[in-house]
Amino acid sequence: MNRIVGLETEYGCLSNDPAGPQAAVARTRSWAFENERFGLPDVHQRDWDEPAGNGGFLFNGGRLYVDMGHIEYCTPECFTLRDLVRYDRAGDELLVQALQGTRLAGGTSFIRNNIDHYSGATFGCHENYLVRRSAPLHESNVLALLTFLTLRVLYTGAGRVGSSAGAENRGDTQKPGANPYFQISQRADYINNELFEWVQFNRSIINTRDEPLADPRRYRRLHLLHGDTSVLPSTLALKAGTTSLVLDLLEIDKLPQLYLADTVATFRQLSHQPDGPWLAQMVDGRVTGAIDLLRQYCETAETEFRGRDPETDLLLRMWNDTLTKLDDRPDALVGRVDWITKRWLFRQFIESEGLDWNSAWLRSQDLEFHNIDAERSLGLALIGDETDWCSDASAILQAQTEPPRDTRACARSMAMRALQGKGLRYYVDWEVLDVEGVRTIMLNNPFESSPPELAPWCEQFQPTA
Repeated sequence: MNRIVGLETEYGCLSNDPAGPQAAVARTRSWAFENERFGLPDVHQRDWDEPAGNGGFLFNGGRLYVDMGHIEYCTPECFTLRDLVRYDRAGDELLVQALQGTRLAGGTSFIRNNIDHYSGATFGCHENYLVRRSAPLHESNVLALLTFLTLRVLYTGAGRVGSSAGAENRGDTQKPGANPYFQISQRADYINNELFEWVQFNRSIINTRDEPLADPRRYRRLHLLHGDTSVLPSTLALKAGTTSLVLDLLEIDKLPQLYLADTVATFRQLSHQPDGPWLAQMVDGRVTGAIDLLRQYCETAETEFRGRDPETDLLLRMWNDTLTKLDDRPDALVGRVDWITKRWLFRQFIESEGLDWNSAWLRSQDLEFHNIDAERSLGLALIGDETDWCSDASAILQAQTEPPRDTRACARSMAMRALQGKGLRYYVDWEVLDVEGVRTIMLNNPFESSPPELAPWCEQFQPTA
């Protein structure tokens, strides 16, 4: 990738704990920071809903905390797709280890999905992409970016049994060709706007807060709310990798100028048509195949970036192949694309067990598809033969405690290790390191893994001979 990328994953929780899922969430969070096991807990209140002790930063450079009753894991800043996939999986494994350490395993599970099938509530997987401040974000480019972010659901959706009551009340699922029993995206029913400043109640595709968490003169942070939480490593690689490539095109002002008539309506329409036809109405009234539009982004990226580096070439080949198979034989993407894999599996369940799509048992299997425990996850059991994006168990274990070596996550981790066990009053944030009575260090360059002032700063906390 040509940019820093990070994910924020909110986990669902299933628990038979008499105190309820929130108690299990709190115990899990506390175990992670007990005796500074995986990181340093916050010792200051960060916000009105983030008191001291609500979470903290991890030694791998990421963050773990409780948000609106959900445990949330943020990856460290990642500069390669392989690292992003590896650190995303490390968060799952950390929580599995926490369940074992708290003796909650067996009665409590964490689910990396976006839907509470009982209440209809949604929770998110937010994507963060560093974008150069010089990027030409004029209206036509923003509209072209929104077109891509809408259409990519065809290979990034996690799949979902059922629909939300909210979507049904709006009439979205009553349109001709809509499937009320299975849809491509878990988030589509809950997205109301293209652009909006806040993240709740009026969810948008792009969150417009200008909060770069870096040097604001050089960078901005693109914060996406509409994406599903990915289970298969290849789905995550496609989601983050192709979005990064499209942002590369934006930064050099080479985005295909394609504009949808209504992005939110198209997003919901595509989600409710797993069998197609995947058509999109353009702003000029034309109706065009969604895959044909996606192919224009892919072909432009190939023209501009093929040969740049091995990871880009691998991603371009997979993107091209995925679009080709979506067009003529989607089931060939079982093991690569989440929603296609889930629907293929559930069709086997329905046929072998004599079920229908309204079965409560099928909804429970929908949750098990997203279970983070590899021994229980139906999704992870179906990973295809594309091992390029997978990491072995030892690499994932290392990623629980060691940061990426090519981003500022490395600097943050080094500072935290220097503070570990010292009992000091500190403040750690994405771009700030502060200790009472000591000069503050700003980590304004996310690409800088070892700023020159960091080593002497850390030496202050070492015991003297």
